[in-house]
Amino acid sequence: MASDAVQGHVTPADSVSVELDAVSMSFETGEATLTAIKSVTGSIPEGRFISVIGPSGCGKSTLLDLICGLQRPTSGSVRIAGEPVKGARRDTAMVFQGDSTLHWRTVRDNVAFGLEIAGVAKPERLARAQEMIRLVGLAGFEDFRPRQLSGGMRQRVAIARALAMSPRILLMDEPFGSLDQQTRWVIGEELTRIWESTRNSVLFVTHDVHEAVLLSDEVWVMSNRPSTLKARIRIDLPRPRPSGIIRDARFTEYTGALWDLLAPELTRDTAAAAAHP
Repeated sequence: MASDAVQGHVTPADSVSVELDAVSMSFETGEATLTAIKSVTGSIPEGRFISVIGPSGCGKSTLLDLICGLQRPTSGSVRIAGEPVKGARRDTAMVFQGDSTLHWRTVRDNVAFGLEIAGVAKPERLARAQEMIRLVGLAGFEDFRPRQLSGGMRQRVAIARALAMSPRILLMDEPFGSLDQQTRWVIGEELTRIWESTRNSVLFVTHDVHEAVLLSDEVWVMSNRPSTLKARIRIDLPRPRPSGIIRDARFTEYTGALWDLLAPELTRDTAAAAAHP
């Protein structure tokens, strides 16, 4: 494995947007306690794109919930810009896997929805919505409704709605999981272009190792449950990264290294399922 793909660390010069300090999360399930995340410590530097991979059910989505304030950790702390996260915040936004567009609203009104809820005056919110619609490549579709759009276009609407809130942190929970592989690559390239314009800090959950390497500055590998942060792999590939980069030898080296880290966790998951049918 290349020397630049070792476990990554934040340098003192980096401005940190998210800090996780020994974060654990457990749930009561009848007679048992289920520990989803155990003592996860890590940081997301300002403007960095980080992907999270790991076995199904290992707590990746829970990690996003803790950062955006939808849940409070059982122990440990989550801080954004040095402030403890105690609930939902205006400086974080989430994009989900499923279609979250409001089918009775136009593209313009979908993108402006969060601003409307926040009480932003109509002229300002419509101007901001138009700016984000152009950014995600949907100019000309402002008056369309979700049923008239493809799945990939609806996800662009969801991204535009999140970005309209000017979030410091953009959290993405397998946002392309329901799309076909070809569309995923196209939207992935678009997401990179958008991120390079906005430079939000991004935490992106995916099951696709190739997608993680294509998009990210760093990839976090989560272990099986109770999940820990097994490794942080810095991706030192030049940007922009067209989809053709998947043929590059260094790209293959990164994906191979990530699979080597992930495979034992998937095997352990399968063994556990067989032992408890």
